[in-house]
Amino acid sequence: MHMADALISPVVGGVMTAVSIGTVGYSVKKVSGDKLDEKKIPMMGVMGAFVFAAQMINFTIPGTGSSGHIGGGILLAALLGPFPALLTLVSVLLIQCLFFADGGLLAYGCNVFNMGVIVCLLACQFIYKPILKKGVNKKNIIIASVTSVVIGLQAGAFCVVTETHVSGVIELPFSLFVALMQPIHLAIGLVEGLVTATILCFVHSTRPEILESTIQNEKIATSVPMKKVLMVFLISAVLVGGVLSLFVSSFHDGLEWSMEKTAGTAKLERGGMVYDAMEKIVDSTAFMPDYALAGDKESPSLGTATAGILGSVITIILAGGVGFAIRAARKKSHAVHSKPSNNIL
Repeated sequence: MHMADALISPVVGGVMTAVSIGTVGYSVKKVSGDKLDEKKIPMMGVMGAFVFAAQMINFTIPGTGSSGHIGGGILLAALLGPFPALLTLVSVLLIQCLFFADGGLLAYGCNVFNMGVIVCLLACQFIYKPILKKGVNKKNIIIASVTSVVIGLQAGAFCVVTETHVSGVIELPFSLFVALMQPIHLAIGLVEGLVTATILCFVHSTRPEILESTIQNEKIATSVPMKKVLMVFLISAVLVGGVLSLFVSSFHDGLEWSMEKTAGTAKLERGGMVYDAMEKIVDSTAFMPDYALAGDKESPSLGTATAGILGSVITIILAGGVGFAIRAARKKSHAVHSKPSNNIL
């Protein structure tokens, strides 16, 4: 559900970027406090890499001629907590946009809000957590995962339609576009919800403290080992990005499918100074547009596998780096405030 720049106006793009920046700033402030769980900082990088790789896997929606991929918001929020999850997903979306030309730079704020803010902060806080506060068990994990993912994705899909409508994209009339976007993303949400539930049930059987710490807003005890879970997700990211990405569906994803059914094309074109400037920036940074090696048309699978592994590595560095940078800044701040005063009264 990555929006391209042609789907929004510069004004909508600017407003949504400002909203997303404000939300990200608030998230940084929240995780900079004493509630930052240092044991989850390495997980920000590893889980970011896993979600990056998983988003490359488009699965076919039977009977529709469409496909979908997981967003990963609830998965991240369940394991990391809402605010670290948003910062991790922001990193994933930025890497996809700048290095792989997946999602427009002008539309970046929209994508952060639609795929990140709505799911990580709202769906997690008001749907996922309340269900699991009744008891963290397999049944509730499945119910919470599917419900929060489906509602979060429905809200995100509706926001996409609203943003295009407010932007004056006449090729996508509101009534028809929304009538296509909501049902197809319901199907995608059901699949993602079940995938999320399966992964979270595995984590709960292995390290229940991870899920329980998020529900209770508590830190994981220092005595709890995390190495096994980290290694499982790290290896999974490599396998998913480097191997499973070779066997993805060739159908358009839910957004592109809805656009094609509505406007007769899965790709709209927009001209103008702002659009040209955004495209120029991405052209200068994207070294593997569409997850492919430049000029390599004979072996596209090599490019896909390379993009999956390389993108995962970059995500580990960026998302993990964000967590470690916040921890370093917090320790420095605490050191300054705890330094004895030399003032003589």
